[in-house]
Amino acid sequence: MEASEYRCPALFISAPASGHGKTTITAALARLYRRDGKTVRVFKTGPDFLDPLVLEQASGHPVVNLDLWLGGEDHCRRQVALAAREADVVLVEGVMGLYDGEPSSADLAQLLGIPVVAVINARGMGQTVGALAQGLIAYRPELRFAGVLANGVASPRHAQMLRQGLQNARPTVPLLTGLQRDMQFALPERHLGLVAAPEIADLDARLDAVADRMASTSLAKLPEPVDFGAPPPEREFPRLLEGKTIAVARDLAFSFIYTANLDLLQRMGAQLAFFSPLADDALPPCDAVWLPGGYPELYLETLQASARTQAGLCAHADAGKPLYAECGGMLYLLETIVDQEGQSGRMCGVLPGQATVQQRLQGLGYQTLSLNLPGAFGEHLRCHTFHYSRAVVGAQFMARGERLFDSSEGEVVYRRNKVTASYLHAYFRSAPRTVAALFGGANA
Repeated sequence: MEASEYRCPALFISAPASGHGKTTITAALARLYRRDGKTVRVFKTGPDFLDPLVLEQASGHPVVNLDLWLGGEDHCRRQVALAAREADVVLVEGVMGLYDGEPSSADLAQLLGIPVVAVINARGMGQTVGALAQGLIAYRPELRFAGVLANGVASPRHAQMLRQGLQNARPTVPLLTGLQRDMQFALPERHLGLVAAPEIADLDARLDAVADRMASTSLAKLPEPVDFGAPPPEREFPRLLEGKTIAVARDLAFSFIYTANLDLLQRMGAQLAFFSPLADDALPPCDAVWLPGGYPELYLETLQASARTQAGLCAHADAGKPLYAECGGMLYLLETIVDQEGQSGRMCGVLPGQATVQQRLQGLGYQTLSLNLPGAFGEHLRCHTFHYSRAVVGAQFMARGERLFDSSEGEVVYRRNKVTASYLHAYFRSAPRTVAALFGGANA
């Protein structure tokens, strides 16, 4: 196919730091274009699980994470190019500040060639917005900028001051719009980030309200198209899970699931069967189980009462079948979880131990993991960790993650029979043979 088939209007939404309103603005833009009958594809930079849920509800399409370290350049380029072929507009939300992290949002925007919209919370700021914008633009001159969106504007006079400051600093960079200060626009947060989209009862009304404000601005018009070029070829993955059925927990308590991970399991031949511990579902007939991360600490009473699900998981583990648990999934396997208020709930007891949710962050960052499993030798599973709980687990230490940026000890991986559990969230594509071994694939 010709490269021109992969040409599509696109914007990269970033900011000087977290808390400036990137997710709200990206979601509102997606909603605005969708209401206009456009097919909108949205991506989220980095390993975040919560922002994509909001962006999915806004756009009406699944949201894929773009992470240059977890997934690699070719995977990121391929996902965006394929989306551009079918979409009317592509939006990418950055992570943290534009230049924060290694790799950064700026690295991804530059790789993809997408112009950046800098969202700046202008509360308590006037002409200084020009200096801030000038710094963002001058820091990496080769990065393309579409303009500045000022958030938290108090009045028309305030907007005039912002426009003047930007004009003085960067006459060629427009102030795309100034959104007035309004608390109804803010999305609620908790200790791991945004409140999950299904829990925000008035989310659609909030998104529509911001979209209404944008409808009369220059952002209502589709941005200039970007030619992404033909996508790199997809990797070939061994079908080591052919004939296997993997039961996957998926509900509000266990929702930290990368779309790419589900895709990888299916590409390797697995059939997926979803179940809900919150609904006390019986464990589906399966060869292996995946308990992803999430918020089990928010649903202690309901999960404590999930006797049927707990019994199924215990029987599965006792039968020597593979069970892989990440972060919140691991906590559900323990005997007890204690939340931040000191309330406790009895969990599965597949692994002896207790987790206690702390007031401060306990783990954050990228880690690699090498596991001594059949067929997995030489692979390094790329992972991310982000948790507030601290767990004491009475199971065998199988391995430790290796931190990407410092030499301190990484997260422990626990093993009991064929139950494997840790705080790490793995990106399956980075080590497919290891993943196959975790789920009892052909090389296990």
